[in-house]
Amino acid sequence: MTTQSTPDAPAAPDGPDALPRWRSYVAVGDSFTEGLWDAPQGEDAPTRGWADVLAGLLSARRRAAGEAPLRYANLAVRGRLLAPVVAEQLPQALALRPDLISLVAGGNDILRPGSDPDRLGRVLDQAVARARATGADVLLATGFDSSGSPLVSATRPKVGVYNAHIWSTARRHGAYVLDLWGMRHLHDLRMWAPDRIHLTSESHARVAQGALVALGLAPDDPAWDEPLAPAPRLPRVEQARQDARWVRLYAYPWATRRLRGRSSGDTRRAKLPDLTEV
Repeated sequence: MTTQSTPDAPAAPDGPDALPRWRSYVAVGDSFTEGLWDAPQGEDAPTRGWADVLAGLLSARRRAAGEAPLRYANLAVRGRLLAPVVAEQLPQALALRPDLISLVAGGNDILRPGSDPDRLGRVLDQAVARARATGADVLLATGFDSSGSPLVSATRPKVGVYNAHIWSTARRHGAYVLDLWGMRHLHDLRMWAPDRIHLTSESHARVAQGALVALGLAPDDPAWDEPLAPAPRLPRVEQARQDARWVRLYAYPWATRRLRGRSSGDTRRAKLPDLTEV
């Protein structure tokens, strides 16, 4: 398989009419890849997400070229830590023998006290080596830059270390990297869902465009990462009201689940466990 996407020598993207060579794609990971909040009804509604959008874009280009549509599976489940993703989802993905695997996980680990980004890096490196040994291409993704978040920004140093491991792993094993850290539009709070941890539908669509670029393909929308027009600053009273609502509806329940050793995905299964034509 062709090696791509190292930080020192990024690949020049093929044109928008280029035929994606992948015939099958399996996505593994947590809520980000499951597509949590990419649904107008809220977090418990059926989800779509960036990986689903990417699969549709790749399949559309294959169809336009007269080729068979992409076959796609999504094994991601919200709340999953990196180790269960690697131990449970990755073997299922490899059993499907895809041409392309996206492996994006570790964010839930980093949000937990005492997490070790160096250990996470070692686990990820072994997983990528295992996937690449089958001949499949692998798409990784860096963590987000949380500098604008009052609470999540405390994890920023760990995310930076983990990102360094991701780039090193990509270079070592010839993987692609979706650079979420560098996406400018993600610095805008309007790109984030009400829980301030997951993305809106628009941002999932933009991330899918970024994934095309990471895979060496031209985006459908050249302005996919353009920042939004500046928003008017909220009065302090309104901002405080919104912050209090966020703590009550999202931060407190999340912390309560952590203390009880529970996850929002404990009873959930993969939404698309088998390769299906897109």
